[in-house]
Amino acid sequence: MAYIPRLKQEYKDRVIAALKEEFGYKNVMQVPKLEKIVLSRGVGAAVSDKKLIDYAVEELTKITGQKAVATISKKDVATFKLRKGMPIGAKVTLRGERMYEFLDRLITSALPRVRDFGGIKATGFDGRGNYNLGVTEQIIFPEIDIDKVNKISGLDITFVTSAETDKEAKSLLAELGLPFKKN
Repeated sequence: MAYIPRLKQEYKDRVIAALKEEFGYKNVMQVPKLEKIVLSRGVGAAVSDKKLIDYAVEELTKITGQKAVATISKKDVATFKLRKGMPIGAKVTLRGERMYEFLDRLITSALPRVRDFGGIKATGFDGRGNYNLGVTEQIIFPEIDIDKVNKISGLDITFVTSAETDKEAKSLLAELGLPFKKN
């Protein structure tokens, strides 16, 4: 039998039924699902030091288990000494089983390591059913060795869902286990 991530199995077994009941979907295909998770990190200091991009790509690769890519600038900005085509950040897009594995590790081991953690804010929705979460320190991930980190920096995590509204997306992510703050 093939390996199925824990959260993917939970989505099939429990989350679909819960969302069908909550929103009254007639068909299973109407139930929103998590399509992809994108981790991105801007490295502004990379204009002067090119090695910082390599560190960012390496850390994102360790965190996700999938090769990250450097992002490049689209235009010149003279005030930042930035030229078109210069590497300026790093990103990785997770889909399928790796996405569910990363989400499981984020919920069970990374988020509880945040200092004074009381849940994540529910204000990161964009109106189209996608959610953005900012992490201030990359050292909350157990894959990162604190002794080898040269600079503590944050990253952005975007959850792209097939939900039509923010309410549906929030219900989906809450059912999957994201700990939203209680208002």
